[in-house]
Amino acid sequence: MRFELTEEQQAFQDVARNFAAAELAPHAADWDRDSFFPVDKLRKAAELGFAGIYVREDVGGSALSRIDAALIFEALSEGCTSTAAFLSIHNMASWMIDSFGTEEQRQKWLPKLTPMELIASYCLTEPSSGSDAASLKTKAVRDGDHYVLNGGKAFISGAGTSDIYVCMVRTGEAGPKGISCLVVEKDTPGVSFGAPERKMGWNSQPTAQVIFEDARVPVANRIGAEGEGFKIAMSGLDGGRINIGACSLGTAEAALKRAKAYLGEREQFGRKLADFQALQFKLADMATELQAARLMIYNAATKVDAKAPDATMQAAMAKRFATDAGFRVINEALQIHGGYGYLKDFPLERHLRDARVHQILEGTNEIMRVIIARELLKG
Repeated sequence: MRFELTEEQQAFQDVARNFAAAELAPHAADWDRDSFFPVDKLRKAAELGFAGIYVREDVGGSALSRIDAALIFEALSEGCTSTAAFLSIHNMASWMIDSFGTEEQRQKWLPKLTPMELIASYCLTEPSSGSDAASLKTKAVRDGDHYVLNGGKAFISGAGTSDIYVCMVRTGEAGPKGISCLVVEKDTPGVSFGAPERKMGWNSQPTAQVIFEDARVPVANRIGAEGEGFKIAMSGLDGGRINIGACSLGTAEAALKRAKAYLGEREQFGRKLADFQALQFKLADMATELQAARLMIYNAATKVDAKAPDATMQAAMAKRFATDAGFRVINEALQIHGGYGYLKDFPLERHLRDARVHQILEGTNEIMRVIIARELLKG
């Protein structure tokens, strides 16, 4: 077991952290306030190889590992959680095409996805199917060399801006075996988008419904065989859960650093806050929880890379622990700041709002417990 980063890992972690500090952090509050989607910054991140992190090199990808990706998303989230998280979604959609698509599909889309000339979204959730993803109802009926799509997807990051949508749709029987994966292009007739959702956080990326009304999608856009969509979706979620856990780590690390600095600056009762043992203990617990979460994320990433039998359970464990621990650390950092933490002049309230959704998406933390328990009780 290795607990030290390689020189290469340290190098691209430094690149990501420097990019976050220079290109994301100075603008994050404005993007949050204005609900501005910083596509130019995303494309700058793509120039560093961060839009195709685990996509193969022949189509412009970086061909890195899942643990490399976790390091990158953790570093980027110190600058802007919401923007880093969208980059994770784009990477997941690209990975699905790279891993399960034909060579023709790979060459059609990925050379434009890796530099983010094209932006990708992932579409699984529907208004009536969230945690029960296998019950999705968006229907794709075969008509010659096209599928005719009807239905809709909910809570889709990038909806209305993204150019392609990697969608899970029903082509067959009820349940997971009747689900297939289609790439739907934005300009397809019959594709429209709902009004932007008004959200608690993640405001630097648009979120809306994607609506299909007799939208004709070529059969050539199907990723994998009919009925393989649910397997593809779940494979993507193992990595997505690690990435979103890593985003919680980065956000919490930024909050921890700010709390540590504040303890050294603020005086009450004639003493620095850092001299009060109760606050020292609080800081120690925050750092300890964060390090424990970090090791769980790195372990799960290694398992997913190795295609280990327990990879799904380890990813669920890491996602549950890291997103819960990250939120607690941010909340404690806000508490340390007292009333100042509640003000928008400080980034902590934004960190808290942005990180809260990590306990819900990529499978709620309650569903993570279901996955873990199911694996533990097998046999």
